[in-house]
Amino acid sequence: MQAHDLRIDAGHAQLAALWSVPQDALGTIVFAHGSGSSRFSMRNQFVARVLQQAGLATLLLDLLTPEEEEYDRRTDMLRFDVGFLSSRLEAAIDWVAASVEVKGKPVGLFGASTGAAAALIAAVHRARDVGAVVSRGGRVDMAAPLLPQVNAPTLFIVGGNDPQVLELNLAAAKDLVCTHDTIIVAGASHLFEEPGTLERVAELARSWFLKYLPAAKEAI
Repeated sequence: MQAHDLRIDAGHAQLAALWSVPQDALGTIVFAHGSGSSRFSMRNQFVARVLQQAGLATLLLDLLTPEEEEYDRRTDMLRFDVGFLSSRLEAAIDWVAASVEVKGKPVGLFGASTGAAAALIAAVHRARDVGAVVSRGGRVDMAAPLLPQVNAPTLFIVGGNDPQVLELNLAAAKDLVCTHDTIIVAGASHLFEEPGTLERVAELARSWFLKYLPAAKEAI
């Protein structure tokens, strides 16, 4: 499926994004990448293709502008500011909600690393729009104050060979009161580079979104 380049207004910034919409899309999954990554992340693009084949539109966006990325490379001041990243993600959610192509369809969030924390915060701030959340190797602990307020069904996917992040995810899951699950992918490290592990992530994400987004659609 061809991805279309576009720009999304986020306050004084314009965020570059890749937008793919299958015919009769069931909903849209907005991707929030981790620190130092972008809309061109091969891992997120792989997961996006699996979701597109399941009938879901996908939006992969850069949470920072090129100028901000350069500033962040020198200072590390933005990549861990999950409140700031969440505000950018919320602008993308608002754009999707207003898009004629998918208007009225449910929205899911797929976050990786620090992007997962931004996704959880956005799920609270845009609770009316967000129907489900999936985290891949997420620093979900960085959203700790808002975890009890997350209402969207939430899935944490963690590599079995990523002990620090696994511990953080297990602790964070205890603060969730929404429908949730934590799945450990055996043999996977933080980046899910091992054979078959990213395929497992995509399979789990597809199943989670297809299970819970229809319920969100009925609530709209």
